[in-house]
Amino acid sequence: MIARAPYAADPATTRGRRFAEKGGVRGPRDAFQRDRDRIIHAGAFRRLRGKTQMFVAPDGDHYRVRLTHSLEVAQIARTIARALGLDEALTEAVALAHDIGHPPFGHAGEEALDVEMAAAGGFDHNAHTLRLLTVIETPYPDFAGLNLTWETLEGLAKHNGPVADPGWALREVDRDHGLELGQWSSLEAQVAAISDDIAYDNHDIDDGVRAGLLRVEQLVELPAVAARWAAVRARYPRAPDDRLLSELVREQIGAMATDVIAETERRIAAAGVRSAEEVRAFGAPLVGFSPEMAEQERSLKAFLYRELYYSPTNTAVATRARATVRGLFRAYRDDPSLLPEDWGGDVADEVVLLRRVGDYLAGMTDRFAIRRHEALAGPTGLGEQF
Repeated sequence: MIARAPYAADPATTRGRRFAEKGGVRGPRDAFQRDRDRIIHAGAFRRLRGKTQMFVAPDGDHYRVRLTHSLEVAQIARTIARALGLDEALTEAVALAHDIGHPPFGHAGEEALDVEMAAAGGFDHNAHTLRLLTVIETPYPDFAGLNLTWETLEGLAKHNGPVADPGWALREVDRDHGLELGQWSSLEAQVAAISDDIAYDNHDIDDGVRAGLLRVEQLVELPAVAARWAAVRARYPRAPDDRLLSELVREQIGAMATDVIAETERRIAAAGVRSAEEVRAFGAPLVGFSPEMAEQERSLKAFLYRELYYSPTNTAVATRARATVRGLFRAYRDDPSLLPEDWGGDVADEVVLLRRVGDYLAGMTDRFAIRRHEALAGPTGLGEQF
């Protein structure tokens, strides 16, 4: 077992939870392990199985959804955290929950909600993650939210870096929890963030080829990918291409994770940080790719945006997804009695109403949103594209 590094987060010195809890001890778990388990058992986490990762409501059983993506991010993050001597449970908690605030239809749904909620401050999926975990999800009798530790909430708020201009939702959470938004997050949260990049960069290749939107011949136009593809083919000369593609994805993930570990160790040594607080105060990220790998990752991401995310097929689906969310939002906004009983009621304040409708819609899965739109406003043209 690798010893805990001095700059790792330590559950024994956590800044704690907002609310005191009356329940007794449930098993031999530390504070961060409890956070991870609360996230896994949350209803919002279960609903990720029905939310878009890349394809909307895919008919094929093998495509990734937000839930499987989050599990894959957590696996990569745990591996990196273990090698660096960081707290694995905190890393895993941030990785598992980082997308829990996504609305149906991924970024297309987020864009639509942001437009419809403009008069109430807009919508941001990362801020909604914090709102969901501290306000909306209510499995406990004494308080709203999951009552997660400060370190987990801080990591989720800032896993992509300091937040200079938080929106309304994040400001409200910060008011109650003091998340020090101007500083960098823990190394654990930084690991979760870069593991997200590693996961979707490579697993979207797998799903894109499976859907027929990408071809291996296109991928190998990227020099770094070409070199790994050639090495895989040389190692398994008789294997079919579909198996070789899976091996290529594993090679890519392994190369990126190994690079992150080495580069992060180099940065930590150069910075001389000796505590989690020194990490936060350092003023720059300490987890990252080497310059060479960072350039490879930028090239791969640019390729995926050009050939996959903004492909005519995905662009057309995103347009229909935005229209579906807008139609649903306006239906509930114009007639709040359509909301479930525990969400509805007379709301005189427009801002409160818009945010309540936004909270409700953001919790929907793709297929539930499609069914509700069909019932309230007509067909969407979505579902079963692949």
